[in-house]
Amino acid sequence: MTKVSTLMIERKARAEAPTLDGGTGAPYYARMLRIALAGLHLLALGLGLGAVLTRGKSLREPPTAGSLARAFRADTLWGIAAALWIGTGLWRVLASSEKSMQYYLHNHLFYAKMGLLAIILALEIWPMMTLIRLRAAMARGAAGELSARSSTLGRIATISHIEAAIVVIMVFIAAAMARGYGAR
Repeated sequence: MTKVSTLMIERKARAEAPTLDGGTGAPYYARMLRIALAGLHLLALGLGLGAVLTRGKSLREPPTAGSLARAFRADTLWGIAAALWIGTGLWRVLASSEKSMQYYLHNHLFYAKMGLLAIILALEIWPMMTLIRLRAAMARGAAGELSARSSTLGRIATISHIEAAIVVIMVFIAAAMARGYGAR
């Protein structure tokens, strides 16, 4: 075998060898960015699910300064998780960091997932405004309003648990999408 043919065989073997980037030839920083975005997206999911369940549980307790403080902390984490979840999700779709934008736009499960997100956002408007007003009332020292608001807090707790159930459904839809289901 000549030296030229040996070099050609080696080049062909390198070109056909599996790569860590899935064969895309993406630079190292792009691969790490994909991993970071996916990891943050999943961390936001866990943080948000735990936070919204904790908010609901805390608001089901008799309204005390302690139960409301737990609910407010959980509500803040739910908001942070939502911002992180939506931000990383938009980045992943718009930048086509893992799959092309066309993959998402031609997948009916993606639209179902976005519809569920829209339902969560619509459900969250009233609790968010109510809890903001309640925080302001607590800051003014109007703790006497708590007993009058216990039915309101119970409704927010119910909405929180509905939102948690929707998030769980979204996880299963995302798992199906990751395995190629839903493509038209």
